[in-house]
Amino acid sequence: MFSKRVIEPELLDHAPAEEARLNLAQIVLLNERFGGHGVLRKILASVVNGKRAFTLLDVGSASGDTAKVIAQLYPQATVTSLDLNRVNLRDAPQPKLLADAFQLPFKPNSFDYVFCSLFLHHFEDAAVSDLLAGFYRVARRALLVSDLERSILPYLFFPVTKPFFGWTTMTMHDGMTSIRAAFRANELAQMARHAGILNASISVHRPAFRLSMVARKE
Repeated sequence: MFSKRVIEPELLDHAPAEEARLNLAQIVLLNERFGGHGVLRKILASVVNGKRAFTLLDVGSASGDTAKVIAQLYPQATVTSLDLNRVNLRDAPQPKLLADAFQLPFKPNSFDYVFCSLFLHHFEDAAVSDLLAGFYRVARRALLVSDLERSILPYLFFPVTKPFFGWTTMTMHDGMTSIRAAFRANELAQMARHAGILNASISVHRPAFRLSMVARKE
């Protein structure tokens, strides 16, 4: 059942504004409690030298929780949140930009780091490679990725924890759909190679069932 990626539509893509905001709040909760923000901290610690200033583009940022976490850890950093959905981007802090991830409106090496979290699994393999190539082009120092690892255990997580966290129907549906669409480490590495990124370092984070990728350019 989990031997290959299965990509299906998610409810958030066409949700009314109020339902979308509730779902986004629950995604932030998942990131806080179940590994997303922890993986972000580990990735940044591996590439950022101390508390120095840097710029970062967060692609598919949604409500901008990445920017808020980075602001606490690195007060001198500037994080630009980018998303195609105006509702998703509403609560993200400035600077923020409504734009298409496949057509980033930036020159090569425009940001020290380009980061995306829980974004790539929405797309077919070839599109993921196209996105990675575009992100790598815009990054000056490194491309950083955090996404889900495909496994039966996180898939079972939502039904078991629903009574405790009150997951909405949308969070349940989209969360389980996302896990079916997620990656194994070797798959993400292969997509990076197809993007022309030959130095990608892939890490598996347990028990969060997250994957991270760091592709340095210097």
